Amino acid sequence: MSLLHTVAKSPFERDALSSCLDLSLPGAAILLYEDGVYGALKGGRFAERLAEAAKTRALYVLGPDLKARGLGEDRLIAGVTVVDYRGFVELAAKHQAVQAWC
Repeated sequence: MSLLHTVAKSPFERDALSSCLDLSLPGAAILLYEDGVYGALKGGRFAERLAEAAKTRALYVLGPDLKARGLGEDRLIAGVTVVDYRGFVELAAKHQAVQAWC
């Protein structure tokens, strides 16, 4: 079953991203939005884990949330795709289920 995992909370406040990375399966997609986008930054606490996850999972960040936090796409680790709101909806429709990590 193909899952889309969504993480909205900052990895510096909650363990949602860590749990998502531990429990998501190869072939899944992971979308970081709201403060979750901080997890995809180069040099960040999760950069190495996300780079490893990118080998078997599709990684996305919501572009408007990245921009709202004053962050450019150049700050993202390799392997992360930026999507807009339409892309978010398309990801949700493409996958059989959505698992929201709080």
